[in-house]
Order: sequence, then C-alpha cells, then structure tokens
Amino acid sequence: MIPPPFEYHAPRSIGEALSLLSNLGSEAKLLAGGHSLLPMMKLRFAQPAHLIDLNRISELRGIREEGANVVIGAMTTEAELITSPVVRGKLPLLAEGAGQIADPQVRCKGTIGGDISHGDPGNDHPALMIALDASFVLTGRQGQRSVKADGFFLGLYSNQLAADEILTQIRIPIPDPGTGWSYQKLKRKTGDFATAASAVVLQMKGTNVARVAIALTNAGPTALKAKVAETSMIGKPINEASLSEAARLAMSICDPSPDQRGDAAYKTAMCGEMTRRALQAAAARAKG
Repeated sequence: MIPPPFEYHAPRSIGEALSLLSNLGSEAKLLAGGHSLLPMMKLRFAQPAHLIDLNRISELRGIREEGANVVIGAMTTEAELITSPVVRGKLPLLAEGAGQIADPQVRCKGTIGGDISHGDPGNDHPALMIALDASFVLTGRQGQRSVKADGFFLGLYSNQLAADEILTQIRIPIPDPGTGWSYQKLKRKTGDFATAASAVVLQMKGTNVARVAIALTNAGPTALKAKVAETSMIGKPINEASLSEAARLAMSICDPSPDQRGDAAYKTAMCGEMTRRALQAAAARAKG
C-alpha cells in the first residue's frame, strides 16, 4: 500500500530536529532506519502528518571510547556496529548481537537508536543493552538526561523517551578483561525476529561465577532482566545443576505472546534453553 500524504523534514542538527519536534507535536514522527515506521504507515497503522528524518544529523553517528565507556551515536547502523574495531574489541556481545539482526540490507540502514526507541519486545537491542548495563542519553529542548537500560523499557512499544525528546547516545561501560559473553537467538529463518533469545555477560572467579547479567528477548511485553536467575548463579560453578536452575528461573518470569513463531509454552521453554546455551558459551569465553 501507499502511505497517506505527509510532509518531509530533513534537519541538519539535533537542535533543529528538536525544534521541529516541539513545534509539530503529536503530528510528527522521527524517522531513523524506517524498517518499523514505514511498513506501519503503508498499512495505515501510523499516519503522521510530518516525518522528521534524522539521517542527515552527523552528530548522531559515530563510535568512540570515552574513559571507561563506549559511546555510540543513536543513528549508528547495525553494519557499523559489526565492523567497528572498538565494538568488536571492547563490546563483543554487541557485535555478536547486531550480526544476528535481520539481513545485510537491513543492517546497512537500520540503526541502534531506532531499534531501542521503537520498544518492540522482539527487537534484539533492548536485551543486549540491559545485559551490558547501558545508559541512554535522552535530549530535549530543556537539556539532557541519562536513563539506565534496565528500567527504560516500560511495556509493548512503551519506554521512558518523552514525546519531545530524541535518543541521542548510548553509553556502555567497558567490561573487565576476562569477561565472557553470548547472545543465543532462536529464529525460524534468516531475517526473522527471535522466537526467543538470551543475552549473557559473565565473569568467573576461579571455577565459580562471580558476576552475571541475563536478559531475555521476546519473553514478555518488553525485554526482561532475569534477576533471580542471575542471583542463583553467583558463587557456583557452571554445571548441569546450576544451568538447569538458572534456566528454570529465567522461564519463571516469561510471559510471551503466542504468534506464528510458537505458543507461550514453547517460547518459554526456548527462553530457558537459550539461557542455558548463553551461560555455557559465556563461561567458556570467560575461561578462555
């Protein structure tokens, strides 16, 4: 279908984009990669009178180290994440996760900020961000504020980003040397959303787990942090008993919606299995 008529705006700065967003109000939508918004417009699920295209704002792009953090512009593409020496060297989980998003054509246009801002529980970045303890810089006409990824996502297509704000940066603390990681994702075919997925960041002390973060994709109305499962692993070795308990506890918080990828019981079981696999892979990397 052809979307309804709209007026197109292409600001060159964050300030200009914020001014447009403020003046146009609820009639405007921000355009990043467009892979979610444009199909919704074609189906008439979204009918904005104005589109504010962020692609020409250079200050929204780029990846750099800044002290103990990696700072990523919100309009940085998935392809740029995958090929970035900084991301591959300092945040390999993010490179691994971005490489499993959709297909090469989508990854060359889709952006990390668009993925996060959209709030789809099937998107991959929310769980990756929670596992990596990321923070989001939200910019409005009154200034900036920083919000932790864990707590930013409120529900289906809902988050803490205000209507007059733009997600401008993602800030991720650089994990300590020896940190293991894994993003285990089950999907039906290349390019599909996850049936279920689990992101894990893990540190070992000797043969036991010292620190661990576990976050789940498509397990509920938003990405979920499996806090009780994390606690169950602390001070324990990676073995059948600890893995089974962590998988069980991860499954206990799942509340997925049934769809063509499976019913709720199947998706929940697969969240447990992806968590088990992610913990095993992350531990092997931490030891190696």
